[in-house]
Amino acid sequence: MTLKTLHQIITFKNATPEEVYDALMDSRKHTIFSGAKAEIDPTVGGTFSAYDGYITGTNVDLVPGKKIVQHWHASDWPEKYLSTVTYLLSPLKNGTKVTFTHENIPADDFANIKQGWIDFYWEPMEEFLTNPHKKTG
Repeated sequence: MTLKTLHQIITFKNATPEEVYDALMDSRKHTIFSGAKAEIDPTVGGTFSAYDGYITGTNVDLVPGKKIVQHWHASDWPEKYLSTVTYLLSPLKNGTKVTFTHENIPADDFANIKQGWIDFYWEPMEEFLTNPHKKTG
């Protein structure tokens, strides 16, 4: 299987690194922004599922407000196949920069996954993080 790595840099205006981290790691907030059920154990070694169970995995490294590293498995991938997702969060004057890497993506899925991050994560997170009503839940 040919594998690829995705690199993206995303800027969230008027959201702190802690708010971005919480949106990704809090089950309730993740469910709100994504519009699909998420269950997240926010501890190293803890498991998670997102998008109604389409994505499952394990937290490998967590530094609140700074870094998230997870092993990911999509339900339509071969059983036990894992990719690695890394979010590095950096404060900006008026927001947060996310340096994002998704490693070991099957080449046949790369284009869909690349667009999926934009459509199902970055755009709805931007809406969630900039809407005070949604942010507080």
